[in-house]
Amino acid sequence: MQDYFVHESSYVDDDVEIGKGTKIWHFSHILKGAKIGENCSLGQNVNIGNNVTIGNGCKIQNNVSVYEGVTIDDYVFCGPSMVFTNDLTPRAKYPKGPSGYLHTHLRTGASVGANATIVCGIELGRWCMIASGAVVTKNVKNYALMSGVPATQMGWICECGNILKDGLTCTKCGRKYAENEGGLEEIL
Repeated sequence: MQDYFVHESSYVDDDVEIGKGTKIWHFSHILKGAKIGENCSLGQNVNIGNNVTIGNGCKIQNNVSVYEGVTIDDYVFCGPSMVFTNDLTPRAKYPKGPSGYLHTHLRTGASVGANATIVCGIELGRWCMIASGAVVTKNVKNYALMSGVPATQMGWICECGNILKDGLTCTKCGRKYAENEGGLEEIL
């Protein structure tokens, strides 16, 4: 007996791992070799490519395709219709296949807004937030708030989702941060 839910309209290929408590909704397809963690929610019309790894507690909203070459850590949010790429110079006549894909990594807690585009070959830092409609073309620091085309850093954001203003202490939850080379780090 499986301990996860797959809607009857969805397809799950052989050789797929799906964690306990995960829900896969209407018209989705999980391809061979994919690994999906526990307590994830995959919305309507989600495609998870071959050999993609998704951590625990992730939410992938409607109409998102997670292509081969993308790795998603725990508690990542992918907003409706956001886009991943995996080839910087695609040609229909000259497909490169998996050996030509560039790796993209979303670190723990990263959030990507609706209709944003994540260009391949980059890393999104822990607990960063990408605004809706942004086009991310380079690495993003931990806790960075990014927006625009191309995306630029507009400030910092707390793990709880509150924008950090007037210093690096959250006015909502009280977390405190210090800036370092990789972005922010929580002071415990």
